[in-house]
Amino acid sequence: MSMPDFAQSLVLTGGGTGGHFFPAVALAEGAHARWPERKVVFVGAQRGIEARRLPGGPWPHLLLDVEGFLGRSPFRAARSAWKLWRAVGLLKRQWREQRPWVVIGTGGYAAAPALLAARSLEIPFFLHESNAAPGALVKLVAPKARRVWCGMEAVRGHLAGADCLAVGTPVRTAFLRDFRPLAEHRPPFRLLVLGGSGGARALNESLMAIASPLLEAFPDWEILHQAGAGDFERLKDRPRHARHTLVPFLERVDEAMEAASLLVSRAGASTCAELKAAGRGAILVPLPTSAGGHQLMNARALAAEGRAVVETQGEDLADRLEARCRGFMADAAARIRLGGDPEPNRSVEACLEDLARLA
Repeated sequence: MSMPDFAQSLVLTGGGTGGHFFPAVALAEGAHARWPERKVVFVGAQRGIEARRLPGGPWPHLLLDVEGFLGRSPFRAARSAWKLWRAVGLLKRQWREQRPWVVIGTGGYAAAPALLAARSLEIPFFLHESNAAPGALVKLVAPKARRVWCGMEAVRGHLAGADCLAVGTPVRTAFLRDFRPLAEHRPPFRLLVLGGSGGARALNESLMAIASPLLEAFPDWEILHQAGAGDFERLKDRPRHARHTLVPFLERVDEAMEAASLLVSRAGASTCAELKAAGRGAILVPLPTSAGGHQLMNARALAAEGRAVVETQGEDLADRLEARCRGFMADAAARIRLGGDPEPNRSVEACLEDLARLA
């Protein structure tokens, strides 16, 4: 295991899923721009999205052998606890010699070793909770954090005893720009499907079922469908319409979102923040097994702003999605209303200003 230099570094930790990892990337990009002389180091898990994204990238990093606890058998939970204990011990030994400047956690099981080690060694640490309901790790360590940055004001009520500040959810640098207005779109219009997350199989299957009927009914539309690496291999050889493009991953989600007139997606906090930044409306299908039902709360919060409609997962998901898609594909004015105006995202700036005052 290659160990990065942690001395006086800004440590970003969080991952497992994109909803935890991408806000950490956004904060790392902002911190590097603000303090170019400061080392930025990531700590994550060997099994999370960070294990695919960090190697080959610009950030020094340490990937630890840890895993989640939720939904596991007693034996596997005990094994997870042992791995966590071992990872925390490794970091504590390293950080006694190379003490970081500050640690920022963005949630997920991947953040547990670094946050627990920082708490034990009294290294200043901050948290960012993107979701409407905080995860178990955030609730555990929040009382000792210098600050908990909240993606939504509603989080504050779940974190009694923590020092909270509502800042929104950080988005990557690619989303901190002007986006082409939706009203300027001309045929072919694009339906963008973001089904690349873990647990998106039901969403991907529904879109495979309804894509051809939709494209036959709307000849001035096309579908770009991100299915994720696993589902792509499973679905790539199935018959599909000529205007239905299936890909495992989208490297530039900002460009794909800008070109889209309508989206279908899960309701991770990062995706919701990116939709607002781009001014694009979506049909959101929250992951029913998300911890604490946070995706449903994220989706409802965006719908309350008039920027999304929500369809819960169920036996008739494909039929309901097809009806929703048909309605928006046939009505340009409804699509424009749903997208709303792009909302500049100031979350990274707010977090770093607060960090500079308190660290």
